[in-house]
Amino acid sequence: MDLVLKTFQKENFLEFARTFSIPIGVMILIAMMVIPLQPWMLDILFTSNLLVSLLVLMVALQTFRPLDFSSFPTVLLFATVLRLGLNVASTRVILKNGHNGTDSAGSIIEAFGEFVMSGSYAVGLFVFSILVIINLIVITKGAGRVSEVAARFTLDAMPGKQMAIDADLGAGILSSEEAKEKRQSIEKEADFYGAMDGASKFVKGDAIAAILILIINVVGGLIIGTTQHDLSFTNAAENYVILSVGDGLVAQIPSLLLAMATAVIVTRISSNFDLSDQISQEVGMTKAWFPAAGVLLLIGFIPGMPNLLFIISAFLAGGVGYYLFKKSKKNEIEENLKIEEENNEEDKDTINLNEISDNSSISIQLGYGLIKLVDKDNTGPLISRVTGVRRQVSKDLGFIVPSARITDDLNLGADEYTIKLGHTVVGQNQVFPDKFLAIPGSDSDIKIPGIQVKDPSFNMDAIWIDKYNKDKAEASGYMIVTPEAVIATHLNQLLVKHAGDLIGQDEVQDLLDNLQKSSPKLVETVIPKILPLNQLTGILKILLSEAVPITDLKRVLELLSNINISKMSIVEIAEIIRPALVGLLIQKICPINKELAVITLSPEMEQIIINALKEKNTTGISLDPTFTKNMLKAIAQAYETASSKGENCILLTSPIIRKDLANLIRQNIEDLHVLAFTELPETRRINVIATIENKLQEENNK
Repeated sequence: MDLVLKTFQKENFLEFARTFSIPIGVMILIAMMVIPLQPWMLDILFTSNLLVSLLVLMVALQTFRPLDFSSFPTVLLFATVLRLGLNVASTRVILKNGHNGTDSAGSIIEAFGEFVMSGSYAVGLFVFSILVIINLIVITKGAGRVSEVAARFTLDAMPGKQMAIDADLGAGILSSEEAKEKRQSIEKEADFYGAMDGASKFVKGDAIAAILILIINVVGGLIIGTTQHDLSFTNAAENYVILSVGDGLVAQIPSLLLAMATAVIVTRISSNFDLSDQISQEVGMTKAWFPAAGVLLLIGFIPGMPNLLFIISAFLAGGVGYYLFKKSKKNEIEENLKIEEENNEEDKDTINLNEISDNSSISIQLGYGLIKLVDKDNTGPLISRVTGVRRQVSKDLGFIVPSARITDDLNLGADEYTIKLGHTVVGQNQVFPDKFLAIPGSDSDIKIPGIQVKDPSFNMDAIWIDKYNKDKAEASGYMIVTPEAVIATHLNQLLVKHAGDLIGQDEVQDLLDNLQKSSPKLVETVIPKILPLNQLTGILKILLSEAVPITDLKRVLELLSNINISKMSIVEIAEIIRPALVGLLIQKICPINKELAVITLSPEMEQIIINALKEKNTTGISLDPTFTKNMLKAIAQAYETASSKGENCILLTSPIIRKDLANLIRQNIEDLHVLAFTELPETRRINVIATIENKLQEENNK
């Protein structure tokens, strides 16, 4: 019980001291200016003042960044008021008791005065004047200017920093809590530098006050000593000048320490080290010490100079440089050994899982000749291109495409590259980093020497030409493409083609989390009450496999909430919600103000396919091979004819056969989209460019 009581009393006392220490301190400061103090009390307070100044300076030196000592402006105010209060109290004692001798104002004032003056009034006054000049003109003025500029720049930079935080928050880089903390940090920084701009004026005013107080003590002491206490001018000067200078020095040294602390704080750059460590790391450069030692050595050989002193200094500087050089080499070796140890596993027989598995959704392998395309010295043109492709495909399809991992592969040829989705190679080709790909236009009649190839994205005839032929090719109507653009365009095509393989449950969950912010009830109603996450992912995969954007996920969930899907497969569900989304695909194929070019099947051919569907088994639709071959050939010819004219077209068919026909078409003509009549908007104008007839029926009629 006694132990508990003692603990309680101790905690209460500490809490009381913490709560009321500042108010009590302010009352003591006011009392010092009004109530006369004894000389021994002045000694204690002057010692405490020096201790406070030293503590403030040490804290300023040990902080990592200025905001770590955010209370500095307030501390500086209290320290300045404490020193001015002591000046008032000491002035009262000096003018009242100065005629009794130099020890009348306390031992500290007497000691400082006699030690500095060394028996000469002029010496004491000049030393005091120099300290005041250093404090006022050099340190205080410089710190005040830095504070003013820092406050101005901090306030000017606030809008940009706030916008950067909002951008990172919108991109998902920062959470709402992290963004709030960063905003508070910016506001705190602005408040701090604004307060420091004003606090620097305290230090300047304190230095000016020290001069005025010294003049008052000397002049007032001489007048009081000679008129009231009948002292001779010499005795009065001896007493009052020593006391005045001692009082000024006792106050000026803490003032100088606080001015230095102010300068340290406002000139401090945020880092992970305190000031001493930061300076030692930055100054400890071998390349700096050796030249400095060389210059000192040259000065040491100049006749008339103190040669021995300069030569010794040169050897000392050279020794420091050699020590730093050996230390840097040792640290480098230790770092390399550490990295080597991390790379080399203790058990050599163990196979690292990273060697056989790569969890990257998208990866690009480059031959050694293509490494320059991602080299930082070349500004990494391929990296920026790939990022741009990911951003554009993400906008078009409606989900964030995973990042692409770019690596080198020694198994490839020097100029070869491969594109993988997961572990599957979906694209491979060759580019030449020091050449340009020239694709001839309709009016390109001039032949340019180069390597004849096929464009990997569109299978068009192209030529890899040298750089000096670029201008000639452009003037001749060729389209010039850089090597990184070739890879990026190829990647873009493959990402759109295999979009269904890129989205998974994690990506869909991210989309739902984002939608829940604006439509929480809709998400809660559909997922997982009506449809589990895995089935929704399967539906979106089906839509994306046919390049149907899922940007309007809200509409998808609304449709799912209004239909009975209990006995439907995900394929059937996808077909139901397609008409609500396919409009976005049509807009990409053809602008809304133009006629949509379409290819249709004759009624006879559609009826044949419908009859085949009625006999459909688990292996798929069953059609006559010759019929299928002729149909696909005719569709491909119509599609190529339209493409040669610069028209994007679609295959328009009955909704009954759309899905199965699309699967058949996709295996043979990759870029041709198959749409149902019911999926076209009512206001959309179309232009039937070709109708596919039954060739077998025509031959039989003949």
